[in-house]
Order: sequence, then structure tokens, then C-alpha cells
Amino acid sequence: MSLMKDFNVFVFKGNVISLAVAVIIGAAFGAIVSSFVEDIITPLLLAPALKAAGVSDISKLTWGAVKYGNFLGAVIKFLIIAFVLFLVIRLAAGFSKKEAIVSESPSSTDILLTEIRDELRNK
Repeated sequence: MSLMKDFNVFVFKGNVISLAVAVIIGAAFGAIVSSFVEDIITPLLLAPALKAAGVSDISKLTWGAVKYGNFLGAVIKFLIIAFVLFLVIRLAAGFSKKEAIVSESPSSTDILLTEIRDELRNK
């Protein structure tokens, strides 16, 4: 095979395309979570602390040269992303358990073949 044909087979396999789509969706999800944390969660949760510190933006929270406000925002983003991924994985595991339960029961064909086998043994 030529180099282009090998590359074409590699690229158009389902795994590579699925991975590319997952990376793009992940980047978009990261932007949504960043906006959610910076624009909604941080102001709601940290409004009293920010007012007490006399700052209007979390990134302005500093202690000397240490910008702990940025770190605090990053920790909040991480916790939200980790929680959402936990929920997605738990949901996927629930679907796979249901599929496993459904596939464990014998089909009507299997039941019929078992009955035929048992009748032939009794003769």
C-alpha cells in the first residue's frame, strides 16, 4: 500500500475520528465550565469573601506577590469538571449494566433449542 492509502485507512478508522471529536467537544466544554465558574459560581460563592477583602474580582485576591485568587478559581473549575466527569462515567456505567442484564437472559431461540435438546435426550 502507498503512504497515502495507509494514512487514509488510519485517519478514517472510527477511533481517530472519535478521538478528534472528543478533543473538540472537551475544549468547548472547558470554555463553558470556565464561564460558568468565573461568571456564576465564583460571584455567588465568594461574594462575601471578596467584599470583606475589598476586591471586586477573584484574580485580584493576593497576599503579597501570591495570587491565590487565581488558584482558588482553578480549584473550583477542577472540582466542577471532576464532578461532571464523575456523573458522565456513572451514567455510562448504568447503561452498560442495563445492557449486561438484558443480554444475560437467554433469547427465545435459546430457550426453544434447550427444550428441543431436552426432548431429544428423553427419547
